[in-house]
Amino acid sequence: MNEIISVPHLTTALTGPFQNLERFILDKQIAIEAWFRNAWRETPAPFYASVDLRNAGYKTAPVDTNLFPAGFNNLNPAFEALCIHAIQMAVESIATPIDKILIVSENHTRNLFYMENIASLQSLIEKAGFEIRIGSLMQDLEGPMRIDLESSRSVLLEPMHRHQDRIKTGDFNPDLILLNNDLATGRPTILRDIKQVITPPTTLGWSTRLKSSHFSYYQQVAQEFAELIDIDPWLIDPMFRNCGEVDFMKRDGVDCLSKNVDALLQAIEIKYQEHAVNCDPFVITKADAGTYGMGVMTIRSPDEIATLNRKERTKMATTKEGQKVSQVIIQEGVYTHETWGTDGTVAEPVVYMLGHQVVGGFYRVHAQRSASQNLNAPGMRFEPLAFADCCISPDPTQRADCHQNRFYTYGVIARLALLAAAREIINAV
Repeated sequence: MNEIISVPHLTTALTGPFQNLERFILDKQIAIEAWFRNAWRETPAPFYASVDLRNAGYKTAPVDTNLFPAGFNNLNPAFEALCIHAIQMAVESIATPIDKILIVSENHTRNLFYMENIASLQSLIEKAGFEIRIGSLMQDLEGPMRIDLESSRSVLLEPMHRHQDRIKTGDFNPDLILLNNDLATGRPTILRDIKQVITPPTTLGWSTRLKSSHFSYYQQVAQEFAELIDIDPWLIDPMFRNCGEVDFMKRDGVDCLSKNVDALLQAIEIKYQEHAVNCDPFVITKADAGTYGMGVMTIRSPDEIATLNRKERTKMATTKEGQKVSQVIIQEGVYTHETWGTDGTVAEPVVYMLGHQVVGGFYRVHAQRSASQNLNAPGMRFEPLAFADCCISPDPTQRADCHQNRFYTYGVIARLALLAAAREIINAV
């Protein structure tokens, strides 16, 4: 009996252009895979990454690329073998022989969902044949701390110490330091100038990395890919703008922000007219550095910037761990016209990659949010994405928008964002 796969359906009538994009991608599959193969030879992929996508029907595009993915517990366990093989290949691509791996986790030990992610990642790496420990940057951690999880698993966090130019936990001397901490508060002294391989590079933590920089790289990747399959790059690329320093509480830089919002809304409207899109343009203003969906708002008019109340300004003023927002990116708003379940809950796909392989993903679903809002917010839930063979093996004999071919398209767009991140890393090291 064939497995019945539950997937969201587009609720918009504007599926034509997106199905055309899927058909372009299906027809050019061989050229696309050869293009990616050559790209990875020139620029090795990051060890891992996740990409948030938005499917508007008239376009699909990445809206965020995370180099410290924290949702491995949400992947379909049926595809574990795919993940294990991808980990082995990703480690083998590192020039230095690797047998022992230390994961550096986030400090928020009370977030048991995050700890389930660490437990899942640890299990996958162990099954790939590597010795593994979990290290913590918490300054008050004096000895090993065991955290029991609802899944009946547990995570053992160990304090890290420096021995000359190497990081250790107890007598465990790792060959590879794998960061699952986004370093939002800065680059710790303990991780500087060590001899071990460390990935992602500490220079790509959110204390120094900017989303606007990533999307500048993505813009170039999208242009190259669009030339390959002969499409308008706008169909896969969210336009963006940014300005200088912004202080929401003091209202410094607000005029610049308002002008850039107006300019971007006008640019989106021009593209909507060009592609006969019958929707209202909007933009997403968010912190240029940081994650966890903090410091994000939907804007439909530049006037909204000037009239932000104190609560809204306070929300935009800080991000994770109280870090002050001093720069923002103004990104083209991409609707998500996918829904989950009979109640039509808004959903967006999140794609996970290990090395350059797509290994799975999930739908982020939020019952209290609309198609134009940020779904990475309290109240969200995750639904497994049927993402095994279908991301790598499309079926040209089927409809362009069948789930298998749609998932392949998602995998392609996610890999474009991964390639942009790879170029970002090469230039940051």
